[in-house]
Amino acid sequence: MKVIIIGAGMGGLSAGIALKRIGYDVEIYEQVLEIRPVGAAISVWSNGVKCLNYLGLERETAALGGQMDSMAYMDGHTGEVMTQFSLQPLVEAVGQRPYPVSRAALQFMLMDAFGRDRIHLGMKLTQVHDDGQQVTATFADGSTATGDLLIGADGTHSTVRAHVLGSQPERRYAGYVNWNGLVDIDERIAPATQWTTFVGEGKRVSVMPIAGGRFYFFFDVPLPTGLPNDRATYPALLGEYFKGWAEPVQRLIGQIDPQTTNRVEIHDIEPFMQFARGRVALLGDAGHSTTPDIGQGGCAAMEDAVVLAIALQTNTLGVEDALVRYQNKRNERTAELVLRARRRCDVTHAKDPEVTQRWYEELRREDGSNVIRGIISNIEGNPLG
Repeated sequence: MKVIIIGAGMGGLSAGIALKRIGYDVEIYEQVLEIRPVGAAISVWSNGVKCLNYLGLERETAALGGQMDSMAYMDGHTGEVMTQFSLQPLVEAVGQRPYPVSRAALQFMLMDAFGRDRIHLGMKLTQVHDDGQQVTATFADGSTATGDLLIGADGTHSTVRAHVLGSQPERRYAGYVNWNGLVDIDERIAPATQWTTFVGEGKRVSVMPIAGGRFYFFFDVPLPTGLPNDRATYPALLGEYFKGWAEPVQRLIGQIDPQTTNRVEIHDIEPFMQFARGRVALLGDAGHSTTPDIGQGGCAAMEDAVVLAIALQTNTLGVEDALVRYQNKRNERTAELVLRARRRCDVTHAKDPEVTQRWYEELRREDGSNVIRGIISNIEGNPLG
């Protein structure tokens, strides 16, 4: 069975590895000329780690992961601890540690596991044709690739999505801008084994440890879309947006490198239930584009990859039937994750300032159990238990 995957991100690579493991002939086509992961790092929660373990990458994933033992929320202005607690109850409840990891390191690890010789760069998809027996992908350079099925793992701006749905849904601006990157761990900013988040005014500043003695950081600021974007202004802008905030925040701003800092306007797409059409299916952000507010975008893509492989391996009524079964295993769960992230986004970023203020007050009374319960609810329902 020949499989064409469009997109060499985490979802496409995970799907490629999963399908190769069950004996499929897989080729991945990626439009960029050079793999440059979007974003500096990613929280791979326990459900995502389990998917990577399932793909045979347990040791490699653990080597990339940061030692994140605890979690804390801090008052952004005073630096006062609002709540601080161990993540061990989470680990014990779900049976796997989460790992914050460098996106680049994770993607390169997946590329090596899949086989770089089967990844074709600079291949921009322009058209998909499904004749009922085979699927043909046409690329911008005029070349084509033909397979028994095609998986669209081509991200939030997916071309394959339009083929599956018959139209292209609009992306919805979530109302905030995110700056993210990597810095060396500095315990004057936060403890080296803690995910620490400073909050206030509907804004967030967060650091979490990844391998190699580095913090992944991000700043969130509610802003209009379409503002000018000049890397050289990042430190000054963040200094203005977080003027008067606590010393650790000021120290972090002083340590960022604008040339390696990413700026992203955060969007999602209204959930839809159709992931498959004939011999073509969607995976990852192509099927369920979400905001990063519950850290489940990449994990959900990895879950997709596992469920897709199981559906194709265990169902024998044909490709079309297996892809529909894959779709029906995934669409309700991923729709709920998108909407949970949207609801969390609105609370965190002060869509209603009174609601956000109540959340801040609740954090001061929090012992960790409610936060952990919320994280577990996102993890539960994954295909690997």
